[in-house]
Amino acid sequence: MRELSAARITEAVARLCIEANTCLPASAEAALRAAREAESWPAARGILEDLCSNLDIARATRLPICQDTGLVTVFLELGQDVHISGGGLDEAVQEGVRRGYAEGYLRKSVVRDPLRRVNTGDNTPAALKLRIVPGEGVRITVSPKGAGSENMCRIKMLTPAEGEEGVRRFVVDTVLSAGGNPCPPTVVGVGIGGGFDTVAAIAREALLRPVGEPNADGYYAAMERELLAEINASGLGPQGLGGRMTALAVHIEVRPTHIAMLPAAVCICCHADRHAEVEL
Repeated sequence: MRELSAARITEAVARLCIEANTCLPASAEAALRAAREAESWPAARGILEDLCSNLDIARATRLPICQDTGLVTVFLELGQDVHISGGGLDEAVQEGVRRGYAEGYLRKSVVRDPLRRVNTGDNTPAALKLRIVPGEGVRITVSPKGAGSENMCRIKMLTPAEGEEGVRRFVVDTVLSAGGNPCPPTVVGVGIGGGFDTVAAIAREALLRPVGEPNADGYYAAMERELLAEINASGLGPQGLGGRMTALAVHIEVRPTHIAMLPAAVCICCHADRHAEVEL
């Protein structure tokens, strides 16, 4: 049995909150820079050049990539042979978010009640997605997601008769109807299967995959490529102002589902697919 202090979790989460908001994962940054090189429309290429320059400035100054520093989701894989000592797990995570947003001078965007709209003042509570895994390892991933892209996410309970074509139509329609609201070029997470709650969760988890890394199943990898090509052929372009590069990648995740169901979800992320992770 391995013992891990709650204080170490708090320290890690605080550090990851700052890192995720100021430095993109290598795959996300590489995808954005590649999009700049592939974009042939002058105005669109200029937008992508500005976005790339913004990444350089954020990294150099340790200032946020975007003023919307997001609603935080913490994905935590906890080995079943790990004992958390010196405090509770959820409390440790929330304290880490609280400290990270204070120390990093990150905007606090969370309201405690969705209708009465009183700000909590420290960007908590974060959503904690806990997965128990074999062994003594602990992996923490912090994912802050802004409202501009989150407001464009959609879920639809399709019928099995609508099949693959129904899923494709839903994905493309969702991305194109979002227009410039999610700050394209976007990363598009797609969930297929499970139930109402599961399909949304796996669409969000799809955004944690290295940008452009294909699904391990060739059937879905081909579907990802074809959806990306169709989205980029729309001409919507960066910031919705025209161009070739509307999306950087489409990532699909699937789960088993009921014989009478075909749930689908689209979780759109802006060009800054922000997340950071550590193993303790």
